[in-house]
Amino acid sequence: TCQYYQQYFCQQHNTSIVYTCLSAVKVPGSRRSSSNSPPDKISRYPIPYKKDLPYDIVELMEEVKSKGGFLPNVFKVLSHRPAEFRAFFSYYNELMNKETGRLTKADRELIVVATSSHNKCLYCVVSHSALHRIYSKNPTLSDQVVANYKLAELTPREHAMLDFAMAVCRCDTITDEHFRSLEEVGFDREDAWDIAAIAAFFAMSNRLAHLTDMRPNKEFFNMARVPRDKNKAEDN
Repeated sequence: TCQYYQQYFCQQHNTSIVYTCLSAVKVPGSRRSSSNSPPDKISRYPIPYKKDLPYDIVELMEEVKSKGGFLPNVFKVLSHRPAEFRAFFSYYNELMNKETGRLTKADRELIVVATSSHNKCLYCVVSHSALHRIYSKNPTLSDQVVANYKLAELTPREHAMLDFAMAVCRCDTITDEHFRSLEEVGFDREDAWDIAAIAAFFAMSNRLAHLTDMRPNKEFFNMARVPRDKNKAEDN
């Protein structure tokens, strides 16, 4: 399962997250939508009907939607090719959810934000900025990184990490000096592989988003912008 979304979208239970039914998804015995407003266009490729998708993909979508309050559009768009959907999310989880190495979940998201900004990917910048805000509890850092990570309020460790990720993203020639810069702030060669693999994987993801004209869910934009009031949360 896609733990990446399941575990952290559900933390936003105190926010007003509303899922708008996908126009192409039909529930047996019902019409496409009960809303008078036309559905948002999220891809230039057709979104499969739910009834036409393999059971395991439908099951995953329902689980993510029920735990998070809405279904991220990437699931809908990539379901156009079920076999590739499975491969994509399998590798995605290996990169973003593993507990080994020195990269935190917030680190991983920051790599995605920086490289996706360079690649001008609207979907990944918006969605992974939201996830970084959740993991880091910092509501402003990802916005700074989107504009110019060189000027962002990063630690020396984060700067070195993003310098390496961006070198991979730009297809710079990787030298021993790149590895030494990482080692100086506490990363090793396996961490370097993780940083590079995330940058490389999302280079592909960015380009699929360009191809499909994938649009981010509106819910992402405000997610984790305002720190939660613990007292109010406890009262609720």
